Amino acid sequence: MGNIMHKSNERPDVLVHVAANVRRLRQAAALSQQALAERAGVSRRMLVNIEKGDVNVSLGTLDRLAEALGVLFYALVQPPDSGDSSRIDEIAWVGKSPDSRARLLASKPARQEVELWSWSLAPGESYASAADNAGWHEMLVVIEGTLTLVLGEREIVIEAGDFHVRPSDRPYRYRNDGPALLRFIRNVVY
Repeated sequence: MGNIMHKSNERPDVLVHVAANVRRLRQAAALSQQALAERAGVSRRMLVNIEKGDVNVSLGTLDRLAEALGVLFYALVQPPDSGDSSRIDEIAWVGKSPDSRARLLASKPARQEVELWSWSLAPGESYASAADNAGWHEMLVVIEGTLTLVLGEREIVIEAGDFHVRPSDRPYRYRNDGPALLRFIRNVVY
């Protein structure tokens, strides 16, 4: 597993978020650093450095800490003042090349089913859909082009490289108003 890494003297936001979230969640659970370290299978020294934001943290270590704290992974990496996991948008891993990275965009708990879709719409094309069942959410990531998401009278424009998460329990339309092919990923969770 990779690490949340930083290569400059400045700490990336995600390390600051992890530090604040681990400390806050540990204190809320009334756990000492030693107790949490033992539950998560990490050294107390590692936990101290994580809570300071001074260490490259493996994704595996974060998974173990989340499990020991009884929270989902995203609760450790999202901004501490954010109560909504629909837009986390934090880099969780970088490789040796600046082009290699993993960004946690959003997270939603799933009860039963997850669908992963690859969509493409030609210029001028649209797709209209009835509402999904209550409790369903969709996560859209635009790969190429611009997606116009129509929700009743509201239009949300999602550019290539951006994403949107929403409950999908009302009618919607996907539209390509641009001059080029639109490609996007749709993840549906229940």
